[in-house]
Amino acid sequence: MDKCIFNESNGPWYEPVGDYYLPRLELLEEEQRPVGIWGKRSRQYLQKHRKALYNALLFSGKPDGRLSDINQQA
Repeated sequence: MDKCIFNESNGPWYEPVGDYYLPRLELLEEEQRPVGIWGKRSRQYLQKHRKALYNALLFSGKPDGRLSDINQQA
């Protein structure tokens, strides 16, 4: 018996875990695109010199998409 509740104010579903209700988080499916040599070099540059931008890409879940775009442009 699933007793999940939906919060109207901010949107996520909550499910009971023990005495608490925790949000039900799901990752979106992303298209897998290959990252070539120029994308890998761009990743190394971002990791070394632009750490905040690289972390923002990681947290958004889109680093490989951007890096494969860079590789395609090169």
